[in-house]
Amino acid sequence: MTQIERDGRGAAAVPILRLVGRAVARAAVAVALPAAAVAIALACGAVLLALNGFDGADVVNVMILGVFQDFRSVTEILLKAVPLILIGAGLCVAFRCNMWNIGAEGQLYAGAVSATLIGISFEGLSPWLYVPAVLVAGALGGAIWGGIAGFLKVRFQASEIVTTIMLNYIALIGTSWLVTGPMRDARAAYPQSARLFREAWVPDLIAGTRLHIGILVAVALALVLYVFLYRSSAGYAVRVVGINPHAARYAGMNAGRNMMAAMCISGGMAGLAGAFEVAGVTHRLYQNISPGYGFEGIAVALLAGNNPLGAILSGGLFAVLRSGSELMQITSQVPQVLVSIIQGIVILSVVAFAAIRIWPRRRS
Repeated sequence: MTQIERDGRGAAAVPILRLVGRAVARAAVAVALPAAAVAIALACGAVLLALNGFDGADVVNVMILGVFQDFRSVTEILLKAVPLILIGAGLCVAFRCNMWNIGAEGQLYAGAVSATLIGISFEGLSPWLYVPAVLVAGALGGAIWGGIAGFLKVRFQASEIVTTIMLNYIALIGTSWLVTGPMRDARAAYPQSARLFREAWVPDLIAGTRLHIGILVAVALALVLYVFLYRSSAGYAVRVVGINPHAARYAGMNAGRNMMAAMCISGGMAGLAGAFEVAGVTHRLYQNISPGYGFEGIAVALLAGNNPLGAILSGGLFAVLRSGSELMQITSQVPQVLVSIIQGIVILSVVAFAAIRIWPRRRS
């Protein structure tokens, strides 16, 4: 090989090395900021516990390390990650379209109600038909609930923040009315619906645990939404509308239709999360079927940088924090109030660091 050929290959390798270096640097920043946010929040939580007479080391020993003590604990983390990944990935689409969907909690309840109505209505149906029907019903319920806010935004310019918050109250109060009235199981002592028929239950993924196939569906749909947003013309239109709807209209894109699509997709993912909770975990509808997954999903999406792929990791992180909080309350006898405060500190810290990462790009 001549000197010229060697120099040519060396010059060609330089751009590749630069690209690899930039990718590694971006990945390091993407991992370092959330890690720093969690570390700072846990340090604040340790100080808070110490000031209240508890062992501050429990924040790490119990809240983080304790949830990985055995295989069953890990499956419980993955179970909690299912709704968080689904909701977070769906909200990434809405946020990319500059639609601030704060109503994922209500959309989850709408999906849970729709899934329950189907799951208690068709006894004897084949599971191969029944399970998909229940999940589709849940997704449709959430999509319709999200689409209402989208329609009000497009048609009347009503703030989606206000309408989705109001729709949250309607969904939660409506669910309470249903399980204490028309859908209440007459044989139950507490407000709840009848149990879904066995054929409508989501199949378990690992025998002997509560983990179901929803974790596979959640990861797959997050991948699909990533491809939709960044590898399709429809997703490109959604992002352009989110950046500048006036420029999108000038380019021939239908801004209203894309806003509606973003809200329906986001609501559908939250509704699907509700369907999985009903058909895969509780097998009946309760007043408080969600411990706040819809609101945590907002932090999941923001931590992920509004990237559906990132929602897989951030959803897993919040699932760890939720499992750890429950374990700390049980094993260390830490009051629920303190546990909630620590959770809030973690969420605020994570969102603040996510904003620091996004702010330079928004300024540019």
